[in-house]
Amino acid sequence: MTIRRNADLPPRLLRTQEAARFLGISIRTLEKHRTYGTGPTYRKIGGRVLYAVRDLEAWTAKGVRKSTRDKNASTIFPARPLTPEERGER
Repeated sequence: MTIRRNADLPPRLLRTQEAARFLGISIRTLEKHRTYGTGPTYRKIGGRVLYAVRDLEAWTAKGVRKSTRDKNASTIFPARPLTPEERGER
């Protein structure tokens, strides 16, 4: 028997409060990330903001490191406006 791992299910969508709890950050911090464009991808459906679990996991995966000197690791910036250098502009 083959087990299909949620292949037929739609992506699990979380509201801001649930997404913040999932990430272990405050609701306000997640809202700030959304405002500054530094946070995970989200969907706007009607007046609701929804996050797919896979998008939250992908966003946190950017911060995965093997050591403090890991040069291949990406940076998850704080919830604030980014400098031109941080945005990749010159």
